Amino acid sequence: MNLPNIITLSRVPLMFIIVGLLYVDGVGAATATFVLFVVAGLTDWLDGHLARKQGLVSTFGILMDAVTDKVLLLGIMIALVDRNRVPLDFGMVQLPAFVPVFLVLLILGREFLITGMRLVAASKGVVVAADKGGKQKTLTQILAVGGFLLATVAGVDFAAWTGRNLDVVARTLNYTGFGLFVLATGFTLSSGARYFRRYRDLVFAN
Repeated sequence: MNLPNIITLSRVPLMFIIVGLLYVDGVGAATATFVLFVVAGLTDWLDGHLARKQGLVSTFGILMDAVTDKVLLLGIMIALVDRNRVPLDFGMVQLPAFVPVFLVLLILGREFLITGMRLVAASKGVVVAADKGGKQKTLTQILAVGGFLLATVAGVDFAAWTGRNLDVVARTLNYTGFGLFVLATGFTLSSGARYFRRYRDLVFAN
Protein backbone atom coordinates (compact mmCIF):
# COMPACT_ATOMS: atom_id res chain seq x y z
CA MET A 1 0.00 0.00 0.00
CA ASN A 2 1.42 3.40 -0.98
CA LEU A 3 1.89 6.39 1.34
CA PRO A 4 -1.10 8.46 0.11
CA ASN A 5 -3.46 5.54 0.82
CA ILE A 6 -1.95 5.01 4.28
CA ILE A 7 -2.48 8.70 5.05
CA THR A 8 -6.07 8.42 3.79
CA LEU A 9 -6.83 5.45 6.05
CA SER A 10 -5.23 7.21 9.05
CA ARG A 11 -8.34 9.40 9.30
CA VAL A 12 -10.35 6.46 10.63
CA PRO A 13 -8.31 5.95 13.85
CA LEU A 14 -8.10 9.74 14.18
CA MET A 15 -11.90 9.83 14.23
CA PHE A 16 -11.98 7.42 17.19
CA ILE A 17 -9.44 9.52 19.10
CA ILE A 18 -11.33 12.76 18.40
CA VAL A 19 -14.67 11.24 19.41
CA GLY A 20 -13.09 9.82 22.57
CA LEU A 21 -11.77 13.27 23.50
CA LEU A 22 -15.25 14.75 23.03
CA TYR A 23 -16.31 12.71 26.07
CA VAL A 24 -13.48 14.10 28.24
CA ASP A 25 -14.57 17.11 30.29
CA GLY A 26 -11.18 18.24 31.60
CA VAL A 27 -9.54 21.52 30.62
CA GLY A 28 -7.45 21.08 27.48
CA ALA A 29 -9.47 18.23 26.02
CA ALA A 30 -11.44 20.54 23.72
CA THR A 31 -8.26 22.14 22.39
CA ALA A 32 -6.69 18.73 21.76
CA THR A 33 -9.87 17.68 19.95
CA PHE A 34 -9.77 20.73 17.68
CA VAL A 35 -6.05 20.33 16.94
CA LEU A 36 -6.53 16.68 15.94
CA PHE A 37 -9.49 17.70 13.77
CA VAL A 38 -7.24 20.19 11.96
CA VAL A 39 -4.59 17.45 11.57
CA ALA A 40 -7.23 15.17 10.05
CA GLY A 41 -8.12 17.95 7.60
CA LEU A 42 -4.47 18.38 6.65
CA THR A 43 -4.17 14.66 5.92
CA ASP A 44 -7.08 15.05 3.48
CA TRP A 45 -5.06 17.65 1.57
CA LEU A 46 -1.76 15.79 1.92
CA ASP A 47 -2.89 12.42 0.56
CA GLY A 48 -4.36 14.03 -2.56
CA HIS A 49 -1.27 16.20 -3.08
CA LEU A 50 1.12 13.24 -2.78
CA ALA A 51 -1.03 11.00 -5.00
CA ARG A 52 -1.06 13.59 -7.78
CA LYS A 53 2.62 14.48 -7.37
CA GLN A 54 3.77 10.85 -7.41
CA GLY A 55 1.30 9.72 -10.08
CA LEU A 56 -0.39 7.34 -7.65
CA VAL A 57 -4.00 8.36 -8.22
CA SER A 58 -6.05 5.15 -8.16
CA THR A 59 -9.64 3.98 -7.97
CA PHE A 60 -8.98 2.74 -4.43
CA GLY A 61 -7.57 6.11 -3.41
CA ILE A 62 -10.46 8.09 -4.89
CA LEU A 63 -13.11 5.89 -3.27
CA MET A 64 -11.39 5.54 0.11
CA ASP A 65 -10.67 9.26 0.32
CA ALA A 66 -14.41 9.94 0.03
CA VAL A 67 -15.32 7.16 2.48
CA THR A 68 -12.82 8.18 5.18
CA ASP A 69 -13.97 11.81 4.96
CA LYS A 70 -17.53 10.65 5.58
CA VAL A 71 -16.54 8.35 8.46
CA LEU A 72 -14.57 11.15 10.11
CA LEU A 73 -17.21 13.87 9.80
CA LEU A 74 -20.23 11.70 10.56
CA GLY A 75 -18.55 10.12 13.57
CA ILE A 76 -17.81 13.54 15.03
CA MET A 77 -21.29 14.88 14.20
CA ILE A 78 -22.96 11.96 15.96
CA ALA A 79 -20.78 12.50 19.04
CA LEU A 80 -21.51 16.25 19.06
CA VAL A 81 -25.25 15.58 18.98
CA ASP A 82 -24.94 12.93 21.69
CA ARG A 83 -22.95 15.33 23.88
CA ASN A 84 -25.55 18.10 23.37
CA ARG A 85 -22.99 20.34 21.70
CA VAL A 86 -25.49 21.43 19.04
CA PRO A 87 -27.47 24.45 20.34
CA LEU A 88 -31.25 24.30 20.62
CA ASP A 89 -31.89 27.53 22.53
CA PHE A 90 -32.01 30.60 20.29
CA GLY A 91 -33.51 33.10 22.71
CA MET A 92 -37.21 33.26 21.92
CA VAL A 93 -36.96 30.13 19.77
CA GLN A 94 -36.39 26.72 21.35
CA LEU A 95 -35.80 23.96 18.82
CA PRO A 96 -37.07 20.41 19.49
CA ALA A 97 -34.39 17.97 20.59
CA PHE A 98 -34.89 15.82 17.48
CA VAL A 99 -33.71 18.56 15.07
CA PRO A 100 -29.92 17.87 15.30
CA VAL A 101 -30.56 14.12 15.09
CA PHE A 102 -32.78 14.63 12.04
CA LEU A 103 -30.11 16.73 10.30
CA VAL A 104 -27.44 14.10 10.94
CA LEU A 105 -29.75 11.34 9.67
CA LEU A 106 -30.37 13.30 6.46
CA ILE A 107 -26.63 13.62 5.90
CA LEU A 108 -26.02 9.99 6.87
CA GLY A 109 -28.72 8.71 4.50
CA ARG A 110 -27.38 10.74 1.60
CA GLU A 111 -23.79 9.62 2.21
CA PHE A 112 -24.71 5.93 2.33
CA LEU A 113 -26.81 6.24 -0.82
CA ILE A 114 -24.14 8.02 -2.85
CA THR A 115 -21.36 5.75 -1.55
CA GLY A 116 -23.43 2.75 -2.62
CA MET A 117 -23.91 4.30 -6.06
CA ARG A 118 -20.16 4.92 -6.29
CA LEU A 119 -19.43 1.27 -5.51
CA VAL A 120 -21.92 0.03 -8.09
CA ALA A 121 -20.46 2.43 -10.68
CA ALA A 122 -16.93 1.27 -9.81
CA SER A 123 -17.97 -2.35 -10.34
CA LYS A 124 -18.93 -1.30 -13.88
CA GLY A 125 -15.61 0.41 -14.47
CA VAL A 126 -16.75 3.99 -13.81
CA VAL A 127 -15.10 6.04 -11.05
CA VAL A 128 -17.42 8.71 -9.66
CA ALA A 129 -15.15 11.45 -8.31
CA ALA A 130 -16.35 14.32 -6.15
CA ASP A 131 -17.69 17.25 -8.15
CA LYS A 132 -17.76 20.93 -7.18
CA GLY A 133 -21.02 20.50 -5.27
CA GLY A 134 -19.67 17.52 -3.34
CA LYS A 135 -16.55 19.43 -2.34
CA GLN A 136 -18.70 22.40 -1.33
CA LYS A 137 -20.84 20.31 1.02
CA THR A 138 -17.74 18.68 2.54
CA LEU A 139 -16.14 22.07 3.19
CA THR A 140 -19.34 23.37 4.81
CA GLN A 141 -19.57 20.26 7.00
CA ILE A 142 -15.94 20.79 8.08
CA LEU A 143 -16.61 24.44 8.96
CA ALA A 144 -19.76 23.49 10.91
CA VAL A 145 -17.93 20.87 12.97
CA GLY A 146 -15.03 23.29 13.47
CA GLY A 147 -17.43 25.94 14.81
CA PHE A 148 -18.90 23.52 17.36
CA LEU A 149 -15.45 22.38 18.48
CA LEU A 150 -14.11 25.94 18.76
CA ALA A 151 -17.12 26.93 20.88
CA THR A 152 -15.99 24.51 23.59
CA VAL A 153 -12.36 25.61 23.19
CA ALA A 154 -13.41 29.21 23.90
CA GLY A 155 -16.04 28.50 26.55
CA VAL A 156 -14.03 25.97 28.55
CA ASP A 157 -10.30 25.95 27.80
CA PHE A 158 -9.59 29.59 26.97
CA ALA A 159 -11.93 30.74 29.74
CA ALA A 160 -10.01 28.62 32.26
CA TRP A 161 -6.58 29.67 30.97
CA THR A 162 -7.35 33.40 30.76
CA GLY A 163 -9.74 33.69 33.70
CA ARG A 164 -12.25 35.51 31.49
CA ASN A 165 -15.89 34.74 30.80
CA LEU A 166 -16.06 33.88 27.11
CA ASP A 167 -19.65 32.63 27.04
CA VAL A 168 -20.63 35.21 24.40
CA VAL A 169 -17.82 34.02 22.11
CA ALA A 170 -18.76 30.40 22.72
CA ARG A 171 -22.44 31.04 21.96
CA THR A 172 -21.56 32.95 18.79
CA LEU A 173 -19.38 30.07 17.57
CA ASN A 174 -22.11 27.58 18.48
CA TYR A 175 -24.77 29.51 16.59
CA THR A 176 -22.42 29.92 13.62
CA GLY A 177 -21.75 26.19 13.68
CA PHE A 178 -25.49 25.47 13.72
CA GLY A 179 -26.12 27.79 10.78
CA LEU A 180 -23.35 26.07 8.83
CA PHE A 181 -24.76 22.70 9.92
CA VAL A 182 -28.13 23.53 8.37
CA LEU A 183 -26.42 24.91 5.26
CA ALA A 184 -24.25 21.79 5.01
CA THR A 185 -27.37 19.61 5.18
CA GLY A 186 -28.88 21.56 2.28
CA PHE A 187 -25.68 21.27 0.23
CA THR A 188 -25.45 17.57 1.07
CA LEU A 189 -28.97 16.84 -0.15
CA SER A 190 -28.68 18.98 -3.29
CA SER A 191 -25.34 17.47 -4.31
CA GLY A 192 -26.74 13.99 -3.64
CA ALA A 193 -29.69 14.73 -5.92
CA ARG A 194 -27.29 15.84 -8.66
CA TYR A 195 -25.23 12.64 -8.34
CA PHE A 196 -28.39 10.56 -8.47
CA ARG A 197 -29.71 12.29 -11.61
CA ARG A 198 -26.33 12.04 -13.31
CA TYR A 199 -25.56 8.39 -12.60
CA ARG A 200 -28.90 6.68 -11.98
CA ASP A 201 -29.10 5.22 -15.50
CA LEU A 202 -25.64 3.71 -15.12
CA VAL A 203 -26.25 2.36 -11.61
CA PHE A 204 -29.68 0.87 -12.27
CA ALA A 205 -28.87 -0.50 -15.72
CA ASN A 206 -28.91 -4.29 -15.93
